[in-house]
Amino acid sequence: MLYEIRYYQSQPGRREEWIRYMEDVVIPFQASKGITVVASFTDEQDEDGYVWIRRFEDEAQREAQSSAVYDSGRWKNEIGPVVHELLLPEKSVVTRAAPTPASPLQ
Repeated sequence: MLYEIRYYQSQPGRREEWIRYMEDVVIPFQASKGITVVASFTDEQDEDGYVWIRRFEDEAQREAQSSAVYDSGRWKNEIGPVVHELLLPEKSVVTRAAPTPASPLQ
């Protein structure tokens, strides 16, 4: 089991718009490609910060499902451009994390 913890920075003042787009479009689209989104959070210490977590069985699944999302025409032509308009991509941080043996997230 592995997780991606993704920290994003929305354009200043656009976090609520970003959250609506994530919940209405991005998360359902990714779920339709098999990706499990475990959680979605606002950063209480940064008014433009957003965190979400995706779960995969292993690296092979992560690669296949990510490719299904990011190589799709819908992502490239419709969703991706809106994402790049709403976020500051250069401030995105993606961390891959594996749960420890005693973690309830195993």
